[in-house]
Amino acid sequence: MRELLKLYVQSKKDITKAQYDYIKKDEDLLLYYLAAGNRYNRDDDYIKQYVKLLNESKQKYLIKRQSKYINFIDNPSLELQLVAVQKNGYLIEYIKNPSEQVQLVAVQKNGESIDIIIDKGIIPSEQVQLAAVQQYANVIFNIIKKGITPSEDVKLAAVQHDGNAIRFIITPSEQVQLAAVKQNGHAIEYIFSKGITPSEQVQLAAVKQNGYFIEYIKNPSEQVQLAAVKNNGFAIGYIIYNGIIPSEQVQLAAVQKDGEAIKFIENPSEQLQLAAVIQDCYAIAHINNPSEYVQLAAVEQDSDVIEYIENPYPSVLNYIKS
Repeated sequence: MRELLKLYVQSKKDITKAQYDYIKKDEDLLLYYLAAGNRYNRDDDYIKQYVKLLNESKQKYLIKRQSKYINFIDNPSLELQLVAVQKNGYLIEYIKNPSEQVQLVAVQKNGESIDIIIDKGIIPSEQVQLAAVQQYANVIFNIIKKGITPSEDVKLAAVQHDGNAIRFIITPSEQVQLAAVKQNGHAIEYIFSKGITPSEQVQLAAVKQNGYFIEYIKNPSEQVQLAAVKNNGFAIGYIIYNGIIPSEQVQLAAVQKDGEAIKFIENPSEQLQLAAVIQDCYAIAHINNPSEYVQLAAVEQDSDVIEYIENPYPSVLNYIKS
Protein backbone atom coordinates (compact mmCIF):
# COMPACT_ATOMS: atom_id res chain seq x y z
CA MET A 1 0.00 0.00 0.00
CA ARG A 2 2.88 2.33 0.81
CA GLU A 3 4.29 2.11 -2.73
CA LEU A 4 0.83 2.51 -4.24
CA LEU A 5 0.25 5.65 -2.19
CA LYS A 6 3.61 7.03 -3.30
CA LEU A 7 2.43 6.69 -6.89
CA TYR A 8 -0.82 8.49 -6.03
CA VAL A 9 1.10 11.23 -4.27
CA GLN A 10 3.43 11.67 -7.21
CA SER A 11 0.53 12.02 -9.64
CA LYS A 12 -1.25 14.44 -7.24
CA LYS A 13 -4.44 12.40 -7.51
CA ASP A 14 -7.10 12.85 -4.86
CA ILE A 15 -6.83 10.37 -2.03
CA THR A 16 -9.40 9.21 0.45
CA LYS A 17 -9.46 10.24 4.11
CA ALA A 18 -8.39 6.72 5.06
CA GLN A 19 -5.40 6.94 2.73
CA TYR A 20 -4.51 10.36 4.12
CA ASP A 21 -4.75 9.03 7.69
CA TYR A 22 -2.40 6.21 6.69
CA ILE A 23 0.07 8.71 5.22
CA LYS A 24 0.02 10.74 8.44
CA LYS A 25 1.23 7.72 10.40
CA ASP A 26 4.30 7.39 8.20
CA GLU A 27 6.64 10.35 8.76
CA ASP A 28 8.66 9.83 5.60
CA LEU A 29 5.59 9.27 3.44
CA LEU A 30 3.95 12.41 4.83
CA LEU A 31 7.09 14.39 4.03
CA TYR A 32 7.02 13.01 0.50
CA TYR A 33 3.31 13.84 0.27
CA LEU A 34 3.78 17.48 1.30
CA ALA A 35 6.93 17.97 -0.78
CA ALA A 36 5.02 16.82 -3.87
CA GLY A 37 2.72 19.81 -3.43
CA ASN A 38 -0.36 17.92 -2.35
CA ARG A 39 -3.09 19.41 -0.20
CA TYR A 40 -3.37 18.44 3.42
CA ASN A 41 -7.14 18.63 3.77
CA ARG A 42 -7.11 21.67 6.05
CA ASP A 43 -5.31 19.65 8.73
CA ASP A 44 -3.30 22.77 9.53
CA ASP A 45 -2.46 22.33 13.17
CA TYR A 46 -1.18 18.80 12.76
CA ILE A 47 0.90 19.71 9.71
CA LYS A 48 2.32 22.82 11.37
CA GLN A 49 3.42 20.79 14.34
CA TYR A 50 4.80 18.05 12.09
CA VAL A 51 6.90 20.53 10.04
CA LYS A 52 8.16 22.24 13.19
CA LEU A 53 9.40 18.95 14.62
CA LEU A 54 11.22 17.81 11.49
CA ASN A 55 14.98 17.94 11.72
CA GLU A 56 16.64 20.71 9.70
CA SER A 57 17.71 18.38 6.93
CA LYS A 58 14.11 17.30 6.31
CA GLN A 59 12.84 20.87 6.66
CA LYS A 60 15.33 21.89 4.00
CA TYR A 61 14.17 19.03 1.75
CA LEU A 62 10.57 20.21 2.14
CA ILE A 63 11.23 23.94 1.68
CA LYS A 64 13.32 23.34 -1.43
CA ARG A 65 10.26 21.77 -2.98
CA GLN A 66 7.46 23.71 -1.27
CA SER A 67 8.92 26.93 0.08
CA LYS A 68 5.64 28.08 1.66
CA TYR A 69 6.30 25.78 4.63
CA ILE A 70 8.86 28.26 5.98
CA ASN A 71 5.79 29.84 7.57
CA PHE A 72 5.43 26.80 9.83
CA ILE A 73 8.95 26.96 11.25
CA ASP A 74 9.74 29.11 14.29
CA ASN A 75 13.08 30.91 13.96
CA PRO A 76 14.31 29.09 10.83
CA SER A 77 18.06 28.98 10.37
CA LEU A 78 19.78 31.32 7.92
CA GLU A 79 20.17 28.42 5.51
CA LEU A 80 16.44 27.68 5.56
CA GLN A 81 15.59 31.36 5.15
CA LEU A 82 17.83 31.57 2.09
CA VAL A 83 16.37 28.41 0.58
CA ALA A 84 12.86 29.85 0.97
CA VAL A 85 13.48 33.32 -0.49
CA GLN A 86 15.53 31.88 -3.35
CA LYS A 87 12.34 30.12 -4.38
CA ASN A 88 9.98 33.01 -3.62
CA GLY A 89 11.17 36.42 -2.47
CA TYR A 90 7.77 37.28 -1.01
CA LEU A 91 8.26 34.63 1.69
CA ILE A 92 10.47 37.12 3.51
CA GLU A 93 7.15 38.14 5.04
CA TYR A 94 7.43 35.11 7.36
CA ILE A 95 11.00 35.82 8.45
CA LYS A 96 11.51 38.00 11.50
CA ASN A 97 14.37 40.48 11.25
CA PRO A 98 15.81 39.14 7.98
CA SER A 99 19.51 39.82 7.55
CA GLU A 100 20.79 41.93 4.66
CA GLN A 101 21.88 38.73 2.94
CA VAL A 102 18.35 37.34 3.09
CA GLN A 103 16.87 40.69 1.97
CA LEU A 104 19.25 40.75 -0.98
CA VAL A 105 18.33 37.25 -2.13
CA ALA A 106 14.61 38.03 -1.73
CA VAL A 107 14.65 41.18 -3.87
CA GLN A 108 16.86 39.53 -6.48
CA LYS A 109 14.09 36.97 -6.86
CA ASN A 110 11.14 39.38 -6.57
CA GLY A 111 11.97 43.09 -6.57
CA GLU A 112 8.60 44.03 -5.09
CA SER A 113 9.41 42.10 -1.91
CA ILE A 114 11.23 45.27 -0.84
CA ASP A 115 7.77 46.51 0.17
CA ILE A 116 7.57 43.74 2.76
CA ILE A 117 11.03 44.56 4.05
CA ILE A 118 10.17 48.23 4.52
CA ASP A 119 6.84 47.33 6.17
CA LYS A 120 8.86 45.43 8.79
CA GLY A 121 10.38 48.77 9.78
CA ILE A 122 13.66 48.03 8.02
CA ILE A 123 15.31 50.64 5.83
CA PRO A 124 16.91 48.54 3.11
CA SER A 125 20.53 49.27 2.35
CA GLU A 126 21.60 50.84 -0.94
CA GLN A 127 22.77 47.41 -2.07
CA VAL A 128 19.32 45.91 -1.44
CA GLN A 129 17.61 48.84 -3.17
CA LEU A 130 19.93 48.44 -6.16
CA ALA A 131 19.17 44.74 -6.43
CA ALA A 132 15.43 45.43 -6.19
CA VAL A 133 15.31 48.03 -9.00
CA GLN A 134 17.57 45.89 -11.17
CA GLN A 135 15.08 43.07 -10.84
CA TYR A 136 12.03 45.31 -11.35
CA ALA A 137 12.68 48.99 -12.07
CA ASN A 138 9.27 50.26 -11.01
CA VAL A 139 9.89 49.36 -7.36
CA ILE A 140 11.67 52.69 -7.12
CA PHE A 141 8.13 54.04 -6.77
CA ASN A 142 7.57 51.77 -3.76
CA ILE A 143 10.83 52.93 -2.21
CA ILE A 144 10.00 56.62 -2.65
CA LYS A 145 6.36 56.10 -1.58
CA LYS A 146 7.58 54.63 1.71
CA GLY A 147 9.50 57.85 2.45
CA ILE A 148 12.96 56.62 1.51
CA THR A 149 15.12 58.81 -0.73
CA PRO A 150 17.03 56.57 -3.14
CA SER A 151 20.61 57.46 -4.00
CA GLU A 152 21.67 58.66 -7.44
CA ASP A 153 23.06 55.18 -8.11
CA VAL A 154 19.71 53.56 -7.31
CA LYS A 155 17.89 56.03 -9.58
CA LEU A 156 20.37 55.32 -12.36
CA ALA A 157 20.03 51.56 -11.94
CA ALA A 158 16.24 51.86 -12.16
CA VAL A 159 16.16 53.89 -15.39
CA GLN A 160 18.93 51.83 -16.96
CA HIS A 161 16.71 48.80 -16.46
CA ASP A 162 13.55 50.61 -17.64
CA GLY A 163 13.76 54.20 -18.84
CA ASN A 164 10.08 54.81 -18.13
CA ALA A 165 10.76 54.37 -14.40
CA ILE A 166 11.86 58.02 -14.49
CA ARG A 167 8.20 58.92 -14.08
CA PHE A 168 8.50 58.03 -10.40
CA ILE A 169 11.57 60.20 -9.77
CA ILE A 170 10.56 63.71 -8.75
CA THR A 171 13.60 65.73 -9.82
CA PRO A 172 15.85 63.51 -11.94
CA SER A 173 19.34 64.83 -12.63
CA GLU A 174 20.55 65.25 -16.19
CA GLN A 175 22.59 62.08 -15.76
CA VAL A 176 19.45 60.13 -14.82
CA GLN A 177 17.48 61.74 -17.67
CA LEU A 178 20.18 60.76 -20.15
CA ALA A 179 20.32 57.18 -18.92
CA ALA A 180 16.52 56.95 -19.09
CA VAL A 181 16.14 58.13 -22.69
CA LYS A 182 19.03 55.99 -23.84
CA GLN A 183 17.19 52.96 -22.50
CA ASN A 184 13.80 54.10 -23.79
CA GLY A 185 13.34 57.34 -25.70
CA HIS A 186 9.73 57.52 -24.54
CA ALA A 187 11.06 58.63 -21.14
CA ILE A 188 11.38 62.13 -22.63
CA GLU A 189 7.61 62.50 -22.29
CA TYR A 190 7.81 61.96 -18.53
CA ILE A 191 10.68 64.45 -18.22
CA PHE A 192 8.63 67.18 -19.92
CA SER A 193 5.58 66.26 -17.83
CA LYS A 194 7.56 67.21 -14.70
CA GLY A 195 8.00 70.74 -16.02
CA ILE A 196 11.63 70.05 -16.86
CA THR A 197 13.09 71.15 -20.19
CA PRO A 198 15.72 68.51 -20.94
CA SER A 199 19.03 69.57 -22.42
CA GLU A 200 19.72 69.17 -26.13
CA GLN A 201 21.97 66.23 -25.27
CA VAL A 202 19.05 64.45 -23.59
CA GLN A 203 16.71 65.31 -26.46
CA LEU A 204 19.23 63.98 -28.99
CA ALA A 205 19.64 60.74 -27.07
CA ALA A 206 15.86 60.28 -27.01
CA VAL A 207 15.31 60.71 -30.75
CA LYS A 208 18.36 58.65 -31.61
CA GLN A 209 16.78 55.83 -29.65
CA ASN A 210 13.50 56.33 -31.52
CA GLY A 211 12.82 59.24 -33.86
CA TYR A 212 9.09 59.16 -33.18
CA PHE A 213 9.66 60.55 -29.70
CA ILE A 214 10.27 64.01 -31.16
CA GLU A 215 6.50 64.19 -30.76
CA TYR A 216 7.04 65.09 -27.10
CA ILE A 217 9.76 67.70 -27.62
CA LYS A 218 8.71 71.32 -27.67
CA ASN A 219 10.62 73.44 -30.18
CA PRO A 220 13.34 70.92 -31.07
CA SER A 221 16.48 72.38 -32.59
CA GLU A 222 17.39 71.57 -36.19
CA GLN A 223 20.04 69.20 -34.89
CA VAL A 224 17.41 67.29 -32.89
CA GLN A 225 15.07 67.26 -35.89
CA LEU A 226 17.84 65.87 -38.08
CA ALA A 227 18.67 63.14 -35.58
CA ALA A 228 15.00 62.18 -35.37
CA VAL A 229 14.41 61.86 -39.13
CA LYS A 230 17.70 60.06 -39.64
CA ASN A 231 16.44 57.47 -37.18
CA ASN A 232 12.95 57.36 -38.69
CA GLY A 233 11.99 59.42 -41.71
CA PHE A 234 8.32 59.42 -40.72
CA ALA A 235 9.23 61.45 -37.62
CA ILE A 236 8.95 64.49 -39.87
CA GLY A 237 5.20 64.05 -39.59
CA TYR A 238 5.37 64.88 -35.87
CA ILE A 239 7.63 67.86 -36.51
CA ILE A 240 5.18 69.34 -38.99
CA TYR A 241 2.15 68.40 -36.86
CA ASN A 242 3.66 70.38 -33.98
CA GLY A 243 3.65 73.51 -36.12
CA ILE A 244 7.32 73.50 -37.10
CA ILE A 245 8.41 74.06 -40.67
CA PRO A 246 11.48 71.85 -41.08
CA SER A 247 14.40 73.09 -43.14
CA GLU A 248 15.17 71.67 -46.58
CA GLN A 249 18.06 69.78 -44.97
CA VAL A 250 15.71 68.08 -42.49
CA GLN A 251 13.18 67.30 -45.22
CA LEU A 252 15.92 65.81 -47.39
CA ALA A 253 17.24 63.64 -44.55
CA ALA A 254 13.70 62.39 -43.90
CA VAL A 255 13.01 61.24 -47.45
CA GLN A 256 16.50 59.80 -47.79
CA LYS A 257 15.69 57.62 -44.80
CA ASP A 258 12.08 56.78 -45.79
CA GLY A 259 10.98 57.89 -49.24
CA GLU A 260 7.29 57.77 -48.39
CA ALA A 261 7.85 60.38 -45.69
CA ILE A 262 7.38 62.87 -48.54
CA LYS A 263 3.64 62.55 -47.98
CA PHE A 264 4.00 64.84 -44.96
CA ILE A 265 5.80 67.59 -46.90
CA GLU A 266 3.74 70.25 -48.63
CA ASN A 267 5.02 71.28 -52.07
CA PRO A 268 8.30 69.34 -51.96
CA SER A 269 11.06 70.56 -54.24
CA GLU A 270 12.15 68.49 -57.23
CA GLN A 271 15.32 67.62 -55.32
CA LEU A 272 13.20 66.18 -52.51
CA GLN A 273 10.96 64.31 -54.92
CA LEU A 274 13.96 62.78 -56.65
CA ALA A 275 15.58 61.76 -53.35
CA ALA A 276 12.30 60.21 -52.20
CA VAL A 277 11.76 58.01 -55.26
CA ILE A 278 15.41 56.98 -55.31
CA GLN A 279 14.97 55.73 -51.76
CA ASP A 280 11.57 54.16 -52.46
CA CYS A 281 10.11 54.36 -55.96
CA TYR A 282 6.59 53.91 -54.58
CA ALA A 283 6.94 57.30 -52.91
CA ILE A 284 5.80 58.70 -56.27
CA ALA A 285 2.25 57.81 -55.22
CA HIS A 286 2.45 60.73 -52.78
CA ILE A 287 3.80 63.29 -55.25
CA ASN A 288 1.50 65.57 -57.23
CA ASN A 289 2.60 66.27 -60.78
CA PRO A 290 6.13 64.82 -60.55
CA SER A 291 8.59 66.07 -63.13
CA GLU A 292 9.82 63.97 -66.03
CA TYR A 293 13.10 63.28 -64.20
CA VAL A 294 11.27 62.12 -61.08
CA GLN A 295 8.93 59.86 -63.05
CA LEU A 296 11.83 58.28 -64.91
CA ALA A 297 13.79 57.77 -61.70
CA ALA A 298 10.80 55.90 -60.24
CA VAL A 299 9.99 53.64 -63.20
CA GLU A 300 13.64 52.81 -63.75
CA GLN A 301 13.51 51.06 -60.39
CA ASP A 302 10.17 49.35 -60.88
CA SER A 303 8.00 49.78 -63.96
CA ASP A 304 4.89 48.82 -61.96
CA VAL A 305 4.86 52.24 -60.31
CA ILE A 306 3.50 53.64 -63.58
CA GLU A 307 0.01 52.97 -62.19
CA TYR A 308 0.61 55.71 -59.59
CA ILE A 309 1.59 58.34 -62.16
CA GLU A 310 -1.48 60.25 -63.37
CA ASN A 311 0.08 61.99 -66.32
CA PRO A 312 3.20 60.13 -67.42
CA TYR A 313 5.50 61.87 -69.86
CA PRO A 314 5.93 60.29 -73.31
CA SER A 315 9.52 59.45 -72.47
CA VAL A 316 8.29 57.55 -69.41
CA LEU A 317 5.73 55.63 -71.48
CA ASN A 318 8.40 54.81 -74.05
CA TYR A 319 10.67 53.53 -71.29
CA ILE A 320 7.90 51.24 -70.06
CA LYS A 321 7.26 49.89 -73.53
CA SER A 322 10.91 49.29 -74.33
